[in-house]
Amino acid sequence: MPKITTDTIIADVLRIDRGTIPIFLNNGLHCLGCPSAQGESIEEACALHGIDAQKLVDELNEYLKSKGLLDE
Repeated sequence: MPKITTDTIIADVLRIDRGTIPIFLNNGLHCLGCPSAQGESIEEACALHGIDAQKLVDELNEYLKSKGLLDE
């Protein structure tokens, strides 16, 4: 699987691994169940909530890498 980017849709990340939920929550994105999350990119959601999108993406990729789910 390729790396997560700021353009990745939140729902797509959740489909890859539900273990990413705490990462979103710890970064202040609590809207994972809202309809917007189904079509909203990480960058769009972070902009709305004043969150550093790149920091979140880096944490998500580190987590997925640790689980062996990312292409090297």
